[in-house]
Amino acid sequence: MAIQILFHLSLLLLILLSPPPTTANLEGDALYALRRAVNDPHNVLQSWDPTLVDPCTWFHVTCDSDNRVTRLDLGNAKLYGKIVPELGKLERLQYLELYMNKLVGPIPNELGGLKNLVSLDLYHNNLTGSIPPSLSSLSNLRFLRLNGNRLTGRIPRELTKLGNLKILDVSNNDLCGTIPTSGSFSKFTEESFVNNPKLEGPELMGFVRYDAGGCN
Repeated sequence: MAIQILFHLSLLLLILLSPPPTTANLEGDALYALRRAVNDPHNVLQSWDPTLVDPCTWFHVTCDSDNRVTRLDLGNAKLYGKIVPELGKLERLQYLELYMNKLVGPIPNELGGLKNLVSLDLYHNNLTGSIPPSLSSLSNLRFLRLNGNRLTGRIPRELTKLGNLKILDVSNNDLCGTIPTSGSFSKFTEESFVNNPKLEGPELMGFVRYDAGGCN
């Protein structure tokens, strides 16, 4: 009986001393979901070992003093595959740099949950689908570069609410409709929108309604 009690006490002590799942583990899982979703011919993600306690030792990942991921730098890494919605779990992410790869598929709506994001650089990939209106929730966003993809649909009018947006580039896509000109969009020039054959011009002086442009 004493041995049985001792066993149960030891088991209870082991449970109490076991570390709970940490945010770092959750963020590591989110990043590893990206690794599983892409092909990596040059092994730039070779250090992404899911058995480590947290992803802060992985190459191309930067963390803050709390071991929370703040940067993901995978520009021009020759990756091809999809952007996974799990990236939306990186709550303190400030820079998401996935430009100049061969990424396909849509931009996940979940990226709109990255409240601390300052820079979203997805340019020069093969992304398709529409620009998610959820990106309008990124109130700290300063740089939004989606140029050089195959994005379709309208430019979400909700994006004009991004008051901190300094640079916008959606050129060289297949966007349609009219160009919003209110809010933060009032300061962007034609260069931000060029080479979208189905865009029919800005909403100037009320002559062109936002929903007037053809968007087939």
